Amino acid sequence: MRRWPNKAENLLYLEYDIQQNKPGLLGAVTTLIGMLGLNIITVTGIEPKSRGLLLETHSEGKVQALLNALNEVEAIKVTAFRQPTLLDRIALRHGKRLDMVEVNPPTYRFVREELGVLVDFLGDTIKEGGNQVIGIRGMPRVGKTEAAIAACVYANKRWILLSSTIIRQALRTELLLDESVNSIFLIDGITSTTRGTDAHWALLEKTLQMPTSKIIEHPDIFLRDGRLKIDLDFIIEIRHHQEDVIRLEDISMSFTAFDMS
Repeated sequence: MRRWPNKAENLLYLEYDIQQNKPGLLGAVTTLIGMLGLNIITVTGIEPKSRGLLLETHSEGKVQALLNALNEVEAIKVTAFRQPTLLDRIALRHGKRLDMVEVNPPTYRFVREELGVLVDFLGDTIKEGGNQVIGIRGMPRVGKTEAAIAACVYANKRWILLSSTIIRQALRTELLLDESVNSIFLIDGITSTTRGTDAHWALLEKTLQMPTSKIIEHPDIFLRDGRLKIDLDFIIEIRHHQEDVIRLEDISMSFTAFDMS
């Protein structure tokens, strides 16, 4: 069911799949939009056979007329007609849809060469604020912490490493007075579960309740530990290549080797 977007925003995201790639098709669509008096802010190709448009409108009647007309055009199929979401804005900016591989929790897959898209997505999510817990899966040295820190910088937020392998044996047991303000907390699930003291876990419990974003690397190992019950809002998977497999056993062995070196 298509819904009319929030009038207060005056923005409409339109996306369509090309069914018949006829010459001048995009021109015909944009001409129709212009004739209805709707302002085109952005036009982007999305994947091989889709187009995304961000429109500004002040008339519900004209928007409905546009939808009715587009639904009669056999050369295209309207796939989105709504107030733009974060995922829509990412698609317009980068010309591709995020690869969602699971729904509960939502799980998005990236390869290392897409770190720019990932940083935009994660950074914009952090900007939206709120008490959210985000998991990042991936084999060692694929860019998990790099992407998380870059997203915090992009969002103009301070990042606090509660546990990490970047700084050897980094395990925090307390926060400074101002560190709970405008901060994003980064947790390494393996470091916390294998080395964390009671004081460290007390700090994790405290920060997980704070109204800000928390990013947990190796969330499966963190959840398997069972000391803290959390609900992940979404998960990010990072691979060097699409066909790479993320194996928890290999990750644990790699961590053990690092710990003993």
